[in-house]
Amino acid sequence: MSIEIVITAAAEAQADAADAWWRTNRPDATGLFWQEFTEALALLGDAPAVGERYPRGGPAVRRLLLARTRYHVYYVHESERLAVVAVWSARCGSPPPVAG
Repeated sequence: MSIEIVITAAAEAQADAADAWWRTNRPDATGLFWQEFTEALALLGDAPAVGERYPRGGPAVRRLLLARTRYHVYYVHESERLAVVAVWSARCGSPPPVAG
């Protein structure tokens, strides 16, 4: 059963920035970030509990790692709705701006 997925404006801007960076700096895999991101959204729509809990975001925030691009998709799942609240590099030294 697939659930509704919404992407906050902040997460959408972060995903767009990650995609732009990837296209500029990884010429041999320009579409990889967007491919992994859309595949992750499809997976989360079918299996929202697949991500790990993210303790810094409170009990409701979870995250899923995009294995090849090393970005995390941070999200909150409530009933029949999943909200992507951040898209953040796993290599970034600071935590993402998320809160439960």
